Parts: sequence; structure tokens; C-alpha cells
Amino acid sequence: MRPKNARLKRARIHRHRAHRPNEPVWLFDLDNTLHNTSHRIFTHISAGMTVAVKEALNVTDEQAQHLRQTYWKRYGATVIGMVKHHGVDPHVFLKRSHDFDVRSLVQAERGIHRKLAQLVGRKVLVTNAPLHYATAVLKHLRMHHLFDAIWAIEHLKLHGQYRPKPSVAIMRHIVACEGVAARRTVLIEDTLENLKGARVAGMRTVHVYHPGTPFAKYARGRSLYVDMRIKKVSDLLLSKRALKN
Repeated sequence: MRPKNARLKRARIHRHRAHRPNEPVWLFDLDNTLHNTSHRIFTHISAGMTVAVKEALNVTDEQAQHLRQTYWKRYGATVIGMVKHHGVDPHVFLKRSHDFDVRSLVQAERGIHRKLAQLVGRKVLVTNAPLHYATAVLKHLRMHHLFDAIWAIEHLKLHGQYRPKPSVAIMRHIVACEGVAARRTVLIEDTLENLKGARVAGMRTVHVYHPGTPFAKYARGRSLYVDMRIKKVSDLLLSKRALKN
């Protein structure tokens, strides 16, 4: 049953699409799943994060880089450490850390918006990135209208605490808020740890894997918690197996 305050928990995009109960709900990651962050954007995010930490705490570049990496490894998102240990305003920090125009930086599969539109089922974005950045990328790729909801880092909270992917609890929370059974949801993602969390939460999983993805070097064959392994999102349209009940 969908929680009464579900609309407060994520950025809901009001759609009026018919959705059959037996159709899947696709939970898409953003960076290195729907577009290639490693092409140009990652360097801007990295530099922006360092600047945001430096300005917020009045520290050196070296100190800012160390804190940024430490908090990302410990909490899954730098902003969590900044809030937890320094009382930084998360909205100000996220805006400053992703303060760049994505339009000249995004590289994605050609015609991905048309291909994604052919994928039957409801589509939801789940990303550890901030909302304004995620929205900008989706709009640039002309696929913003295809998504029924966006769960960005601002929405990945439980009991007032941030719970970014790979949190099992947040994945279960998302499923409950979207009003769908976990077994009917599929997470499409480039990060194996996040896919593992989704599997524990009862979801099906698709690993986006190609040599350009940052975590490709850690992948050795298909993991037991991965239902399908693809090189690009449009491969979902070609598969006749995997993800069927």
C-alpha cells in the first residue's frame, strides 16, 4: 500500500499513463547508465565537489579533496559527510558542487530517448546525484517526459537520515512509495554494489557494463545477484529472456 506522504519523498512527475499490473517498473540509475559520465562530466563533478568542500569549510584544495573522497567512500555521497560532520546546508552544497551547464558535456547512446520510449512499463529515475543536475541531464537527452518520478539524493532519506544506494532500506522504501511489488521492479545500474542492495530488497537487476564504465575493472563475469548484463540501455529491447516471471 502506498504511503500517504509518498509525494513528499521524491520528485513526482505527474503523468496519466495507463500501467498494466503485470508490466515491470524500471528503476534507472543516471550516471554511466543513461549517459556516459566518464566522457566529460565526471571531471566537472569532481572539481565542483572539491570547490564546494573548500568554500564550505575554508580549507585547502588538498584537504578538500581528501574530505570529499573520504566522505564518498564512507557514506556513498560526499554531501552526507558534510552535513553529518560540519552542519553544511545540503541544498546549498549540492547546488554548488554541480554548478555547471550539462548541455555541452553529455554523451549518450544515439537516439536513446526514442529507444527508451519503446520499453514497456513505468520508468522511475533513482540516483545519488542532486535533483537539479538529474533533471537537467534528462531534459537535455529529451527523456524527462518518459519518467513518472525522480528519486534524487535529496529524496533518499529515512527518518531524517540520508540513505543513498546501495541501502536496502531505501530500495524497499522506494518500492513501497511507488506502489509496486519488489518482484515487479528492475534496477538498471552500472554499480554492482547498488545492484546487490536491490537484489536483497527483492528486485530484479540489470548491470550496465562496458569498458568505459568506472567500475568495469571490478566485474569478473556475471554476479549471482545480476539477472542480465548489457552494454547499453537499448539492449533491453533486444532481449527475449532474463526479466520474465
